[in-house]
Amino acid sequence: MTQTQRITALDYARAWAIFGMIIVNYKLAMQAQSGGAEWLQAIAGLFEGRASALFVVLAGIGVSLMTAKARSSMERDALRQSRNSLYRRAVFLFLAGLMLLLFGWNADILHYYAVFMLVAAALLTVADRLLIVLFGVVLILSQLFLLLFDYSKGWNATFHEYSGFWTIDGFVRNLLFNGFHPIFPWLCFFLIGLWIGRKRWLNRENRMKLLLFGAIGTTVFETISYALIRGTSSILDKEATHYLFGTKPMPPGMLYVLSGICFALFVIALSLYIVDKWEKSGLTKAIIHTGQLSLSHYIGHIIIGLGVLEAVNYLENGQISFALAYSCCFFVLAIIFSHIWRKWLKRGPVETIMRKYC
Repeated sequence: MTQTQRITALDYARAWAIFGMIIVNYKLAMQAQSGGAEWLQAIAGLFEGRASALFVVLAGIGVSLMTAKARSSMERDALRQSRNSLYRRAVFLFLAGLMLLLFGWNADILHYYAVFMLVAAALLTVADRLLIVLFGVVLILSQLFLLLFDYSKGWNATFHEYSGFWTIDGFVRNLLFNGFHPIFPWLCFFLIGLWIGRKRWLNRENRMKLLLFGAIGTTVFETISYALIRGTSSILDKEATHYLFGTKPMPPGMLYVLSGICFALFVIALSLYIVDKWEKSGLTKAIIHTGQLSLSHYIGHIIIGLGVLEAVNYLENGQISFALAYSCCFFVLAIIFSHIWRKWLKRGPVETIMRKYC
């Protein structure tokens, strides 16, 4: 597989990450977390925490590939330019995230991305081994924080509203510890992405290992979670067992992070296979184009997708069937838009603005 194919395979995976995030976010915004057909809830639940984790892992890989030339040359000017680019992207993503937060979308991920870009700039020239060490430190600290601090502080009973978010204390607590994508432990996904981007894991000779590692790892960690929850149910109450050993993103425990990473690796490996075999397919190209416009679609599915529902007073309808149907329709339209857009322009609307300044 060529370098171009590897990059388009990442775009292909990124498109499906966006689709999963759309499902999860629309389900959240429409308050459809309970009720409805159990099989529909099960389908929607498969994407919770996994789609956004895949998105962050892909971001780490992308940053590694973007800075590879500067890192390999170790030339001062090239490193400075790469760092400055990451600093500018951090500012851009923070402002974009701030806009979504002011729009009323408190599940934004972009302002967390801003911190990831700053971390990437700081770790640009560190050894590969140090990335793994930092990953372990962040993972362990995150689990300790869940035991030492009150994860529910600031949240209402349904975890839909966060009081004191716009205070310094509330913003920092939400950013680092108990937001939708807190730095501890979400930085782990990004660090693994940085590390993978430096390795040969995406090459043809390693993709079967990547596929098996991802599939087996996901199965193992989900099984461990299930066994621990069942095994401690006679000692701890249901809420405590899921808090400590669950694999849902809130709270983001150690088993969730490890399972989420393995799932991301599985999807990336699968995308490598699909793009390698069907890259010339019109549908594959359209999905790749969708991934290339992922930032535009992320902002668009909130501003446009939720904006339309709010305009017709149908945002909080609470129907899982409608949330899933609306998500699928939006994603299909995103694929069509992306394919047409890429016939004329190389980058998406938001990507063009970011590229101009970053």
